[in-house]
Amino acid sequence: MEIRWPALDDLNPPATDAEITTLEQQLGVTLPADYVQVLHQHNGQRGLADGLFDGQEFLSAQNVLAQWQIWKGLHDAGEFKALHSSPAAGVRDDWWNPRWIPFTHDGSGNHLCLDLDPAEDGSVGQVIAMWHDAAERTVEGRSFGEWFGRWLTRTTA
Repeated sequence: MEIRWPALDDLNPPATDAEITTLEQQLGVTLPADYVQVLHQHNGQRGLADGLFDGQEFLSAQNVLAQWQIWKGLHDAGEFKALHSSPAAGVRDDWWNPRWIPFTHDGSGNHLCLDLDPAEDGSVGQVIAMWHDAAERTVEGRSFGEWFGRWLTRTTA
């Protein structure tokens, strides 16, 4: 018996080097190699099925930029000046940080992000959960590769 997983059918073809370079230039960052490796397999989801990652859509390079630009616009407008988060160790107490790169989206403003500006005890490229209306900021993995490997193991077990 074949098991069907609709989210897999929703995956895009691989991202091109040009798409990844454009994303990095627009974000002003170098993305972690383990994340780029996954984009080279699938450039996120089309958005026509349930989210791949526990109900959250795996964002394409274009949608990473679109979500980041929304947050960056709010940040630049001063919307978060008086807000501080309740971060886990290794995460800055920002409400949002321009070096937090969203790679998932749940449709309600919540993301898993690559943290490219961690606090002293953090790791560059760690995966953090960022909720638009809650102050908690948790570390979900010390790197994208660690987080993704744990997700794969849990999902295929």
